[in-house]
Amino acid sequence: MCALVVTGTVLTGCGSDDPDAGTNGVGKLPAEQIQTKTKAAAESADTVRLSGTVVTSGRTYKLDMQLKADGGTGSVTAEGATFKLLRIGEKLFLKADAGFWSHEDGKGDDKGSDTAAADKLDGKFVKVPQGDPSYKKFIGFTDKDVLLESLLTLHGDLATDGHHEQSGTRTIRVTGGDGAGGTLDVSLEGKPYPLRLERAGGAGTLTFSGWGKPFELAAPAKDETVDYGKQLPTS
Repeated sequence: MCALVVTGTVLTGCGSDDPDAGTNGVGKLPAEQIQTKTKAAAESADTVRLSGTVVTSGRTYKLDMQLKADGGTGSVTAEGATFKLLRIGEKLFLKADAGFWSHEDGKGDDKGSDTAAADKLDGKFVKVPQGDPSYKKFIGFTDKDVLLESLLTLHGDLATDGHHEQSGTRTIRVTGGDGAGGTLDVSLEGKPYPLRLERAGGAGTLTFSGWGKPFELAAPAKDETVDYGKQLPTS
């Protein structure tokens, strides 16, 4: 039942048309300030889980990564192959099946030996040497600061595009270039964390969750690890 409350000379009824009622208030801010606050919130969080797709250099990567300041872990799928990445400090490990490691370009006469070598790596954590091209190629997927800095950027003039919802959480949407420069849904509950991103130019869609939720990173057992030294076998 609706009741009227009289406070001084103000007559207040039940209900509210204010979409920001009971929120953290960022929905009332200009788009530029919302972006500043959500970047600051993301940077301050110790951890995050990032899931979705990223298109870069014409290649699509499907990611499901848990990230923190000193490392990350999760899976990456590219060109039909799925592999696991684990980084602890500067040590990067890659775990994949034999198919990932097999030479499938048909070149050379050592296909049999290549297959045998790949079988030995099947399901093992292979330590990626820092001087190997794969280290530079994959380490970015495990670096919280690098990923967020590159992803949480909208292009063009910023504007807000209404109130929305992401996995049951109320959000305010910020757009760049009327949406052509990407869209970012920012939480209206608790800290203004980014919750969903559509990248400019159809370059992928990502969701962010588990902000500040602790998780452990553990080095693989020695009998599950292969160390090739300075260079990986060609994959």
